[in-house]
Amino acid sequence: MNNAKKCIGLKIVALIAIAFGLLTLKSGGEVLFIDGAGRAAAGNYVPFVLWSNFLLGFLYILAGIGIWMQKRWAAWLAILIALLTLIVFAAFGWHINNGGLFEARTLKAMTLRSSVWTIIAFISYFRLIVQRYGK
Repeated sequence: MNNAKKCIGLKIVALIAIAFGLLTLKSGGEVLFIDGAGRAAAGNYVPFVLWSNFLLGFLYILAGIGIWMQKRWAAWLAILIALLTLIVFAAFGWHINNGGLFEARTLKAMTLRSSVWTIIAFISYFRLIVQRYGK
C-alpha cells in the first residue's frame, strides 16, 4: 500500500475518532449536566457507564488528533481506550447479570463503542507502529 493511501486511511480513522468523541461528549453531557429532554429520554441509564463514556470522549478526540498527525502515542492511546471500553462493558454486563436496571440501547451502544475502538486500535497500531517501526 502506498503512503498516500495509508495517509487517507488514517485521516478517515482520525475523523471517525474525533466525530465519535464529539458525539459522546454531546450526548453524555446532555444527560449528565442538563435537566431536560436528554436526561428524560435516557431512562434507566447506568451512571458509571455514562460517566466513563463521557470522560473517555475527551480521549477519543485526543486520539483522533494524534492519529491525524500520525503520532505513535495515538496508537497506544487508542489501545488504552479500547481496553477501558471493554472493561466498562464487562462491568456493565456484571451490572445486568446482578439485576441492575438498564436500557437496551446502552447494550447496543457499548457493543458499537467496543467494536469501533477495537478496530481503531488495530488500524492505528498496525499503521503507526508495526508498519512504521517494525514493532
